[in-house]
Amino acid sequence: MKAVLPLDDAAADLATAGGKGASLARLTRAGLPVPGGFHITTEAYRTFVATFRDRILAAVAAGDTGGIPDLFAAQDIPAGIAAEIRSAYEAMGDDVPVAVRSSATAEDLPDMSFAGQQDTYLNIRGEALPDAVRRCWASLWNPRAIAYREQHGVPHDDVALAVVVQELVDADAAGVMFTANPVTGDRDETVINASWGLGEAVVGGQVTPDTVVVSAGKVTEARTGDKAVMTVRTPDGTHEHPVPEELRAAPVLDEPQALELAGLGARIEELYGAPVDIEWARRDGAFAIVQARPITRIKQRVEEWNDSLKGDYLWTGGNLGEAIPDVMTPATWSFVQLFIREAMSASTLPGFDLVGNIGGRFYMNLSVTISIARALGMQNKLGAIEQVFGKVPGGLDVPMVAVSRWDIVKRVLPMAVRIRRRVRDNLKGMRAFLAASPGQCEELRARIAATAAGPELAELWAREIEPHVVTSWRMLEAAGRQGGSTLVFTRDRLRKLAGEVDAEAMLTGVNTDGELASLGLLTGLGRLARGEISRQEFALGHGHRGPHEFEVSIPRPGEDSGWIDAQLAGLREARMDTEALLARQQEAREQAWDRFARRHPRKVARMRARVRRWNAVVRDREATRSESIRAFWVLRAFVVRAGELTGRGDELFFLPVDEILAVLRGDTAPLEKIPVRRATYEQYAALPPYPALIVGHFDPVRWAAGPDRRGDVYDARGGSAPVSDTVTGFPGAPGVVEGVARVIAGPEDGDRLKQGEILVTTLTNVGWTPMFPRAAAVVTDMGAPLSHASIVARELGIPAVVGTGNATMRLHDGDRVRVDGERGTVELLT
Repeated sequence: MKAVLPLDDAAADLATAGGKGASLARLTRAGLPVPGGFHITTEAYRTFVATFRDRILAAVAAGDTGGIPDLFAAQDIPAGIAAEIRSAYEAMGDDVPVAVRSSATAEDLPDMSFAGQQDTYLNIRGEALPDAVRRCWASLWNPRAIAYREQHGVPHDDVALAVVVQELVDADAAGVMFTANPVTGDRDETVINASWGLGEAVVGGQVTPDTVVVSAGKVTEARTGDKAVMTVRTPDGTHEHPVPEELRAAPVLDEPQALELAGLGARIEELYGAPVDIEWARRDGAFAIVQARPITRIKQRVEEWNDSLKGDYLWTGGNLGEAIPDVMTPATWSFVQLFIREAMSASTLPGFDLVGNIGGRFYMNLSVTISIARALGMQNKLGAIEQVFGKVPGGLDVPMVAVSRWDIVKRVLPMAVRIRRRVRDNLKGMRAFLAASPGQCEELRARIAATAAGPELAELWAREIEPHVVTSWRMLEAAGRQGGSTLVFTRDRLRKLAGEVDAEAMLTGVNTDGELASLGLLTGLGRLARGEISRQEFALGHGHRGPHEFEVSIPRPGEDSGWIDAQLAGLREARMDTEALLARQQEAREQAWDRFARRHPRKVARMRARVRRWNAVVRDREATRSESIRAFWVLRAFVVRAGELTGRGDELFFLPVDEILAVLRGDTAPLEKIPVRRATYEQYAALPPYPALIVGHFDPVRWAAGPDRRGDVYDARGGSAPVSDTVTGFPGAPGVVEGVARVIAGPEDGDRLKQGEILVTTLTNVGWTPMFPRAAAVVTDMGAPLSHASIVARELGIPAVVGTGNATMRLHDGDRVRVDGERGTVELLT
């Protein structure tokens, strides 16, 4: 092997010229603008260290490497090698300034860059070259390089160092370029950092460079940095000099130059077949490439799931968002969209986005809802919206949709007529559906499990699965719309006549004339604990309900014996079981009716009829909701089986249903999207829950990184009122209790709630119900009088304050608080 090779020599591979040298040889042979020079090969290094190599390895093994540079300095370069180096240097020209750069055999690899671990020497001339080469060789054994190799499992006796000697470009500007965005992983973006002078100030982090982003052949972003210093050539090497004042804030690159540089980057990426990190320099308008390496550990490219970018709207995570608390996988979101289309057909109103996906989480557009109410002259009914979705903070200006009142009326009225007809028709079959649905779902899951091939499962979807889930969701719409005004106005009327406490007591007893499905999970666990039903019977009857019941990638309680065991253990800690709580509330209800009868004897019969209607509507709504969720268990079984049949396992949760069906029918193209979708999901799932209310454009990642982020409201317009020092909300269920606050982030932490403590959390849904018997009271950030926490707390006689907005921000574990469920207040005592 030769000691010196021309820069473009085909023999300059990794073993001979090291990672950097092999890369520069490749770039030069491809015709890219690389400064001229030559390689000093690894053979030259090995010859040089042959007489003291064992002493180097012994020093490294002993952890005493301080004397290694002296070993290199004391050794002369063999005469033959020195002559080859001198000849190659003189061939470059007369006293040419060069850069002497290390190039290790374990360097610029696809999974390890070793960038900056060995040394580089700039502006070297003539007789100073041999010493610079010796110092480069010695840098293979500096503490940085040794530690890096040990961290990555690279044996020390396997490495050698080549040296690249290149003409030093006396650059007026330099920097680095990434052909994929190193922050987002976006492979459609080229990111350029640029500063004045040589590139060392940029690479070494001594300067805030300009940043230019190029995508699709144009500059999409340009930020000018405060370039305080620049690296310049001097007679004795290089030094950092202040940047002239007129250049500090001036852009280094204009748009044509940025596009030219990005074009070079595209050529290099094509050459490497992967995104690359490039060091570049510019002199008199001409660019030179001084290094290129694969980008190691590039962040996986992600998508943006963000409907807040559609306009300036007020979005709420209340109501249905409480039932869908998780970041949704693409499969779940596609099913939820179908669910919304069928169960909330008003959301398909042309020209309006009533629901959205913001960072993977479900939100509803209150701007549209309130705009429609105002257009229809229902301003005085806006309180009903709050009872469903929760409070809008005082002083928050709700942005309206930019559509005229007449246009809204023209769109809404025909849709309202269609929905009314559809609801009327579906109500006729609701009772039969509720009776048949559990058995149908069980049969569907069995038939899904029995499918033997992808096309067979796709056919089953079209023939039986989709028709069943669509019917299920249409029944939910019918049940929910049969008495919407009854739910809101019966409560208001009763409160005026009987007062807050008695009204809430009189509205309980939904379970009396038939099971309230929201309590089914809790009562089912109680029956299981008492031995009245088996685990299999519990799973069939209630195993579809849980804290994550919309998310199809998460097992249902009926599939998870560990979840059932944990809930049974929690129930054993409760002083009163569910039956005792319901009996206690029945007594309170009867006493409230007695007081009402004494006060309003002529109104008792009519009010009892209204309350029975209330209870029937609530039961129907909750029963159809339960069967809708049972349908989601069928959908989970469908995706799980699709993964089994295609051999792709849980990967299919990252495809929407139409792409899952395509894969089942043999189309593999959608599978290419899975890595990006999975990375996007994981990025959003790692963030804390987003604010309950969002106004305008919202960036979940940037919000989560902010030191002053709030969980109650985000207003892109600024000027949000400060977080209140007091904790107030809706009176969810009456009663006054003092106790220790236990702030629970999620249902998986429910075992932290001890008997008699006050449950404080962001939101609850059916999956939280097993905790309620242990709680002295319930306090939530989100929610409204018709939310899950309110309904279940009322039935069990547990005081509740819901929709506070700030409880989890103001209360901490161990705080002693007083909860007043009648006034909707939470008072911090200590």
